[in-house]
Amino acid sequence: MFDFPASAETGMLAASSIAHVREQLTAALQLPSGLDDADRIDSITALEDLVRVATAAQAALARELDAAQREVQARAGVPAAVRGRGVAAQVALARKESHHRGQRHLGIAKLVAAEMPHLWAAWRQGKVTEHGVSLALRETACLEVEDRLEVDRLLAADPGALDRCGEREIASSCRRHAARLDAAAVVKRQRRAHADRCVTIRPAPDAMVYLTALLPVKDGVAAYAALTRAAESARAAGEDRTRGQVMADTLVDSVLGAHEATTGAKVELGLVMTDRSVLGDAEDPAYVEGFGWVPAELGRVVLDATLAGTVDTDEALVHLRRLYASPTTGELVAMDSRARAFPKALGRFVRLRDQVCRTPWCDAPIRQIDHVDPVTEGGPTSGRNGQGLCQACNLAKEAPGWRAGLAPDGSVETITPTGHRHRTCPPVLVDVHDRPPLRVRHYVLAT
Repeated sequence: MFDFPASAETGMLAASSIAHVREQLTAALQLPSGLDDADRIDSITALEDLVRVATAAQAALARELDAAQREVQARAGVPAAVRGRGVAAQVALARKESHHRGQRHLGIAKLVAAEMPHLWAAWRQGKVTEHGVSLALRETACLEVEDRLEVDRLLAADPGALDRCGEREIASSCRRHAARLDAAAVVKRQRRAHADRCVTIRPAPDAMVYLTALLPVKDGVAAYAALTRAAESARAAGEDRTRGQVMADTLVDSVLGAHEATTGAKVELGLVMTDRSVLGDAEDPAYVEGFGWVPAELGRVVLDATLAGTVDTDEALVHLRRLYASPTTGELVAMDSRARAFPKALGRFVRLRDQVCRTPWCDAPIRQIDHVDPVTEGGPTSGRNGQGLCQACNLAKEAPGWRAGLAPDGSVETITPTGHRHRTCPPVLVDVHDRPPLRVRHYVLAT
C-alpha cells in the first residue's frame, strides 16, 4: 500500500507525492516480490490500471495548464487566434516526448472531457488506454458535438464493456456508430482524406528503411498490382530474386529513373565518414543523412558504388565536402556567415550536425534553421548559433515567456514560461578515440 506524504498545501497530484510513490515502487523492485503466480498476475493487472489512470491524470493537468497559460497570454495582450501557442511544447518536454505527441496528448485531454464525458470517466478509472481514447476521438472527429456525445453514450451503455474492449474494437464501434448517425459527414471526411496522401520514411533494423506511402485506395491497389505483375513476369522468365525483392527493386528503379528523366539530376545522398574510414581500414561508423548510423564497411560500399557511377558522365556525381569535427567531443565544427538568413551550405551543415529537431525528445525531421540568440539581439548567423528545428517547435519558442541561449559548452539551453530549463547538445557524428596509423585505400576513377 502506498504511503502518500500528508500535506495541507498540495494534493496527491503534487510532484513530491508522485515522486514518493515512484520511490516506493523503485525500492520494491530491488527485492523479490514474494508473491505466488496468481498474485503476480493480479499485481501486473493493478499496475496496468495504475498506468492508465496516471495518463488520465496527466491529461487533467495538461488541460489545466492550457487554461492557465491562455489566461496569462490574454493578460499579455496575445491575440485570441494564437493564444495557447507553446503549451503543447511544454507538455511534450514534461512528458519527454516529441512536440507532435505533446500536441496530440493536449488535444485529447481537452476534447475527451468536453465531448466524450463517459469515455473520460472510464479513462480516469483505468478502463481504457490513452491510445484507445485517441482512436475514439479520431473516428468521431467528423461528427457534430451532439452526435459525438451520442456515440459516447452508446460506448458506455454496458458499464463493463469498455474494460473488455481492445483498442481496435473501440475504434470499430465508434466507426460503426458514426456511419449510422451521420453517413454524409463520414463520406465527406473520406473524400477530404485524399489531400492527406504522402510518403514517409523511417529506419528499420540492419541498415534498411521502411518507405511508406499513404494513398487513395484506387491508386494504392493499382500500384501494388503493377508491382505484383512485374514480379510475376520476372519470376516466370527465370529471375532468381524473390517476388518481394523484384517488387522492391522495380519500385526503386521506377522512382529514381523517372526522377532523373524528368529533372536531369541525380539524387544527392548525404554520407558522413571519417578520413581514416574513407581512405583506410578503420571501422568508425558512417552516418547517412535521413537514416542514421551504418557500419563503416557499408559506407565504403555506398561510396564505391557512387564513384563507379561517374565513369560515363562528363561531370562527377560525387562531391567530397570537408566537415571538421572537434577532436575532443566528435561534434561537427561550425561554419560562419555574415548573412542574416542561413545560406544553403551552412543550413545543410546544421542539418547534418543536428540530424533531427534539436528540441529534447522531439526527433522530428528538421524543417527550419533558426538562430539561438536572435539576430535582433546581436546573434550571429553561424553554425554555433544555429539550430535545426521542426516547424512546430520553432513556432512554439515564439510564444511569450520562452527564452533560449547558448551555454558556455556550446549547448542550447531553452527556458519555458514556467521556468523549467532544458539543455541539448548536437549528437556526436564522429567517434573520438586513439587514431591508429592510417592505411590508405586508393580510389581509381576510370577515364
